[in-house]
Amino acid sequence: MSDPVARRILLAGFFSQLLCLGIARFAYTPLIPLMSGAGLTEALAGYLAAVNYLGYFAGALLAVRLKNWQWKFYAYRTGLVFAVISTLATAYSSDPLFWGLWRFLAGLSSAASMLLASGLILQQLAARGAKAELGLHFAGLGLGIALVALLVELFSVVTLSWDQQWLALGVLGLVLMIPAWRWLPAPQLSLSTNNAAATPLALPRSFLWPLFLMYFCAGYGYVVTITFIVAMASQNAELTGFGNWAFFALGIGAAPAAILWDRVARLSGYLVSLRWALLLNALAIVLPVLWSQSLVLFFSAFLFGISFVGCVSLMLTMAGRLLPEKPAQLMGKMTLCYGTAQVLAPAISGYLAKQSGSFDSGLLLASVITLCGAAVLTLLIRRTASDHLAMRGSRE
Repeated sequence: MSDPVARRILLAGFFSQLLCLGIARFAYTPLIPLMSGAGLTEALAGYLAAVNYLGYFAGALLAVRLKNWQWKFYAYRTGLVFAVISTLATAYSSDPLFWGLWRFLAGLSSAASMLLASGLILQQLAARGAKAELGLHFAGLGLGIALVALLVELFSVVTLSWDQQWLALGVLGLVLMIPAWRWLPAPQLSLSTNNAAATPLALPRSFLWPLFLMYFCAGYGYVVTITFIVAMASQNAELTGFGNWAFFALGIGAAPAAILWDRVARLSGYLVSLRWALLLNALAIVLPVLWSQSLVLFFSAFLFGISFVGCVSLMLTMAGRLLPEKPAQLMGKMTLCYGTAQVLAPAISGYLAKQSGSFDSGLLLASVITLCGAAVLTLLIRRTASDHLAMRGSRE
């Protein structure tokens, strides 16, 4: 991208993903085993993850309700502050109620980066006549996960306690907040008017509802692995010590995924690409259940990173193309479906793990539900085979 301002706008999104997703949201995953010494059980870990996704759900509702670009911008910056506060505050209490509050705020912050920032970036790029692309923005998600996994592993080597690790990550979050705050400019006055005046693109319910149902299934499959992969490895004698490295492999797979899937979508279309992402995601979820080996765990995590980011980036980019005048509203409605599954799945999986002593049953259920999403998408593809907009990506 030759425009330096447009590049800085994308980098603002990149750093917001590092902060709000990598640290505030996903540092929880590799720290679950360490926090067990402070009273974090499998069931409580699942409930706290559900609270986190409830915060994300609330953020998605806010994204749907906010019509004014200026208010979206203020909400985005508030999300950055919440990301830092929730990370630092987790270090100062082991009370489940306080943990729940901080996980909720972290969920709100992740919605600010994933939804509000995505819409603001697309709006700013369009205002500058730049190509609508979110590959660099979403690369921050994968690299954030990899960074957190690596830091937690290094912090553990130097014997930092769980609360000291949260504190160190919070200080890093303060540094990351600076470019995320400064490099995304306020929307231009001419473009910050109420979006309700924009003419929406007519999208039939027969197209949207199957898409929403599919995204619910994708959300259920995604959240079980992303939340419990490190805890799952720590429970298995053959995988002890490999959990953080598996999470690192997940982040490395996720980092270039948005760019790769965008290219796939240009060749085969968004819906077909989404189906491939879902099928790969279902396979990645179930592999550790079938083979309890470190190499399989790494491959599963890497494949999971590629596929789950593919699902998210393809859906959000497609929302931006289907409803370019107000992408955040369609993104928000899609994410409500994704977020509903994310609230339910961790609590269900945590309960199943407590009853059975392992996460296998939760992973099997998540894989089956993900396959159901692929089946729904197959029916939608057949029904919309003649719809060029739904089936093809831009070839620009």
